[in-house]
Amino acid sequence: MTGRRLLFAVPVLLAVTFAVFAVADASPFDPVKAYAGTAGLTASQENLDQLRANLGVDQPLAVRWWEWITGALTGDLGHSAVMRQSVADVIAERIGWSVLLAALAFAAAVLAGTTLGVLAARRRGSLVDRAVTSLAYTLEAAPTFWLGLLAVWLFALQLGWLPAGGLTDTGSTTVTAGQLTTHVILPAAVLAASQLPWFALYVRQGVGDALDEDPVRGARARGLAEHTVLLGHALRSGLLPVLTLIGSRVPELITGALLVETVFSWPGIAAATVQAATAVDFPLLAATTVLATAAVLIGNLVADLLYGLADPRVGFDG
Repeated sequence: MTGRRLLFAVPVLLAVTFAVFAVADASPFDPVKAYAGTAGLTASQENLDQLRANLGVDQPLAVRWWEWITGALTGDLGHSAVMRQSVADVIAERIGWSVLLAALAFAAAVLAGTTLGVLAARRRGSLVDRAVTSLAYTLEAAPTFWLGLLAVWLFALQLGWLPAGGLTDTGSTTVTAGQLTTHVILPAAVLAASQLPWFALYVRQGVGDALDEDPVRGARARGLAEHTVLLGHALRSGLLPVLTLIGSRVPELITGALLVETVFSWPGIAAATVQAATAVDFPLLAATTVLATAAVLIGNLVADLLYGLADPRVGFDG
């Protein structure tokens, strides 16, 4: 299973990068004018053509794609026109902040979702169960960018408890632990809230079904304490479907990060992807898309491995 997934990843990544170049090539936006900015409005056609040649966008689609692929295999991801620096430097500067935000949000979503799901499963049909499911369906229906704007309006503008965005306080050029902590709370909480409903609902269903199974009823009949039955039997069985959910939520996590990083001006890879897309920056857009695709493939692989470890009946070589 693991070997097949790794082999499958190669053609997928190649197809994704080609699709990025094809879509960008068909875009009505001109990367040369985006690079030149206001100067492009008064530049002569000769100067624009020379700039087009310097950026390499005058070459056919297949040539641009192949040159980027061969360069990427040697570690050269090209030059970002919109960022005015190498793509490798853009990624190196930003990937750490994206990983930090996504890791905190995902961990919070899993922990909070599992806790709420267990509470709802223990007393299905109760007030707690209805409250948890109502909250989950409400968050599931709410757009991520709307949650972000609501959080900024409430906690930053109205209450003044947390900063509205960025990585440091206004006028500060140094990232300190204190500033980082206060600035990451809102974006991480919003991103976590966008992922929480699925974990809460999956855990509620899985644990609720496990509580009705014969082994759990037998454990209760033997006089085991309720928390032992819940944590030692029902929770372990009910969490198996959640392990597969971890991998499937990675694409949604990346999509949510695109919106969250934009709303909160978080200097991560997702924000760079938005800038690359609007400026039709071929090398940067291809590199960030490859990273996102690789994250999805790795997420699915990790989910399979976790499921195999949790359930020995599942093999890794099938």
